[in-house]
Amino acid sequence: MLSREDLIADDAGVVQHAGNPAIEQRRLEDGSAIVPRADRAVIEVAGPERKSWLDSITSQAVGSLQAGESTELLVLDPQGHVEHAAAVVEDGSAMWLIVDAGDSAPLSKWLTMMRFRAQVEIRVRDDLFVVGAMRGGDAFDRIVGAAIRPADVPVVWLDPWAQVTTGGWQYADAAEHPGAEYAWAEAIVEDADQLADLPIAGALAADALRIAAWRPRWAAEVDEKAIPHEFDWLRTAVHLNKGCYRGQETVAKVHNLGRPPRRLVMLHLDGSESVLPSRGDAVLDEDREVGTITSAARHHELGPIALAIVTRRTPADAPLSVLSDDTRIPAAQETIVPADAGRAADIPRLTRLSRRKQVDPPQA
Repeated sequence: MLSREDLIADDAGVVQHAGNPAIEQRRLEDGSAIVPRADRAVIEVAGPERKSWLDSITSQAVGSLQAGESTELLVLDPQGHVEHAAAVVEDGSAMWLIVDAGDSAPLSKWLTMMRFRAQVEIRVRDDLFVVGAMRGGDAFDRIVGAAIRPADVPVVWLDPWAQVTTGGWQYADAAEHPGAEYAWAEAIVEDADQLADLPIAGALAADALRIAAWRPRWAAEVDEKAIPHEFDWLRTAVHLNKGCYRGQETVAKVHNLGRPPRRLVMLHLDGSESVLPSRGDAVLDEDREVGTITSAARHHELGPIALAIVTRRTPADAPLSVLSDDTRIPAAQETIVPADAGRAADIPRLTRLSRRKQVDPPQA
């Protein structure tokens, strides 16, 4: 597939574009194009205890997944910080994890360390490839047809971001969540060349649609301080009512009693300078740094946009700017996670003893 002359790939072999990212975005949206995902990797988790084992060590309830069903999960550290993220597909014989390529080796190593006596087998499948498309068109039908079928079920992940999953929670209070139309899917295939006759879109086009849908990604949004609440990841990657797992105490405490210290916003960038910021560029409120860019792209309808993580106390109506090298880019913020996210528990407030009305003791 990479031998096609119209494809521009980076040094890692990730196709960035096929000549025109704006047209590629439209082709993705109408269901006619595919995205070769060299930036994604596959981990196979097999064995009779795979469901209960993964359920016990991750944020998602995967113990009852049936063949053909999809979800996503997070691995948290004891303080609730996001360490790993994975798309999950169960096919009846194994559980397939699709992860960002940079997280493949660290996650597989951690899973192996956590195996102990569980009857599970963990393998990084470097022999397999990931291809993405939007559902509802010919491209999706083709990647389903090309997907591996070890147990007669096509191994295709249906991104759950379009709606809040069972056990999840949404902080965004938008009347129409942009993720509702985000019908992304990824298939695991042995031979991607059988799809090479289809129109191809690159990572730039795929990322633009992801950003517009407010969709977080491990390789872009996650840093060493990240907790799921900050990215509205409780929508699809966390089950708030499942049993104990590492990091659950922080998840419950922040959701029920606290506030996430940072919040994800989408920025509409001034395009007059023709400068697109990079991941890590500073977000400023006047001259005060309040956050950083996590992802940025040029959307075919919205123009230059970005996701950024900012402090909770950043005013929602503050006119922000982004400092990219020596260029200051004006930016209008669109709230994803509001400043008052959290404190979902309805805990009655008790009147302090010193303020309670005193009752005279009964007379003898």
